[in-house]
Amino acid sequence: MPLSEQEQRLLEEMERGLYHNDADFVSTVGGSPLRPNYRSIAIGVLAAVAGIGGLIAGVAVQQLWIGILGFIVMFAGVLIATTPGKSARRMGAPPLRRPAQQRSADKGFMDRLNERWDRRQDGQQ
Repeated sequence: MPLSEQEQRLLEEMERGLYHNDADFVSTVGGSPLRPNYRSIAIGVLAAVAGIGGLIAGVAVQQLWIGILGFIVMFAGVLIATTPGKSARRMGAPPLRRPAQQRSADKGFMDRLNERWDRRQDGQQ
């Protein structure tokens, strides 16, 4: 069901207000300095698979403690695999900072994109 013209205008105004008022929030949420740690992901997946095997073995031999131990290993493996990686600063690399001039140029770029979006939505192109 399409929106009426008044609803479309209201939605566009709300979007514009969100982009203009929360530009800082969007820029901070947009990028993450964290990199995935493939070693911990691989170890975590292997531990989770081993834990599932232990859980199944505990059920098969009807030993509660083996099943509980398997569950604990499986849970630990999932935690290891899903923890975020180390940041670039902790790994010894210089921090990923951009000069202030480049950051201000990026804000201009985002403003231009927002203006193009607004024109496209108004049908002007």
